[in-house]
Amino acid sequence: MDAAAAHKRKRPDEAAGEVDLSAADEVEVLDLRAGKRLLLAFERRLRDNLEARMKYPDDPARFADSEIALHAEADRLRLLAGAPELFPDLVPIGLASSLASLLTHDNADLAAAAASLLADLTDSDDPSDLAAVQALADALVEANALDLLVHNLSRFSEADPDEAEAVHNTLAVLENLLDLRPNLADKVCDGTKLLRWLLSRLKAREFDANKQYASEILAILLQNSPANQKRLGQINGVDGLLQAVAMYKSRDPKTSDEEEMLENLFDCLCCVLMPLENKERFVKAEGVELMIIIMKQKKLAYSSAIRTLDFAMTRFPPACERFVDVLGLKTAFAAFMGKIPVNKKNKKERYQEELEERIISIIASLFGGITKGSRRMRLLGKFVENECEKIDRLMEFYTRYSDRVKEETERLDSLDLEDLEMDDDDRYNRKLEAGLYTLQLIALILGHIWHSGNSQMKARVELLLRQNKLTKQDVKDILEEYHDNIGDLDGPEEKERAQARAKEIIAVL
Repeated sequence: MDAAAAHKRKRPDEAAGEVDLSAADEVEVLDLRAGKRLLLAFERRLRDNLEARMKYPDDPARFADSEIALHAEADRLRLLAGAPELFPDLVPIGLASSLASLLTHDNADLAAAAASLLADLTDSDDPSDLAAVQALADALVEANALDLLVHNLSRFSEADPDEAEAVHNTLAVLENLLDLRPNLADKVCDGTKLLRWLLSRLKAREFDANKQYASEILAILLQNSPANQKRLGQINGVDGLLQAVAMYKSRDPKTSDEEEMLENLFDCLCCVLMPLENKERFVKAEGVELMIIIMKQKKLAYSSAIRTLDFAMTRFPPACERFVDVLGLKTAFAAFMGKIPVNKKNKKERYQEELEERIISIIASLFGGITKGSRRMRLLGKFVENECEKIDRLMEFYTRYSDRVKEETERLDSLDLEDLEMDDDDRYNRKLEAGLYTLQLIALILGHIWHSGNSQMKARVELLLRQNKLTKQDVKDILEEYHDNIGDLDGPEEKERAQARAKEIIAVL
């Protein structure tokens, strides 16, 4: 999932219809005066209930009526969801702090009501309401609501359907807050045990709506946060995610919701593999072996396993070595040759292209990560077998992507780039989007094959270049552009290593 493309979820109670507000005052237009009246009435009921509980702590019958009244007043407060423009005026007189205090109520039903109410108040898709809802979100954070919400996740028992719904609403509030203030992703994970709760929730074998929602929230938290990616690794999160996806190594999800959850899990796994130390954990936890098993089973998770291996093996030789050691070459090259399972997902042309690009990336990583020894020979041997059929396939990819990049280059040349305010970097990025990056990887693989010195493979490459009216200089040109544009995202030392490897290949062509 571009875990990032998370959508707003309907709570279970919404499926059955709108919230019953029959007890609420009839208000045609909720103005500030009416909003204040609603809030003051709620705060009065909250205060009365707390006083009754303190006065009669051992006699629930003495404060039961006040709790019923408080629940009704909380429901009436839901009217404010239709008037978010009032939030900036209501926050200073206690809207956020009062709702946060209701989250701590000893009665789980009232804490659940607070979560349900907050889910409504913080959910707004209208851009004109954004600043007002953000004001409420900021005040809730100031009132320690993040800690309270996460605490309640463990407090509620999902064996009770009402409390399971409360968990769902709590997750909805967290999603809304993260949507309103994305920078809260680091804060909530640094100051609470949310990551641990989500990880534990995802280990449950049974699938349900809350497990799906937990996978979505985790994907959001990891997507743009290197700190959270590292945090999850430190609490054994790599192994936990592998356990969660291992449930699907030999079976497919039963519903579209379960399928979405599985995609979220793989999104999380790919995100968490960004830090180097988590790649190490992945290899140690036998993640490479699990992904190969999933590929061999040819179930729905097939493509997700390939994507995960791509993340794990990119610039990480130990994963590449393990991949060869556990006989992953046969499985990878079957996919490279187009032998992929047919299912409802891969009927789309773009899906198949993405799969091909991932496999090409994996093979490029193998050549970059395995530079000598028997593993290198086994990798090169794949391109010799069956009369060099894999070199034929590689050149097929080369010509396809080369044509695509050439077409985009000609299109850009025909435009007035100054009018479009497009600089050289923008132009290069457009070419990357058109397939230049994959073409560069193919050129790198061809360079490694040539560098091997194997006369049979070199002869085949030369023959295919001539047949396609290409020369080694065409390949060198692509590699030189690749060399000149290697970034330093992984640090200056990695940039220098990558440029040195590219230069070495260019020199032998």
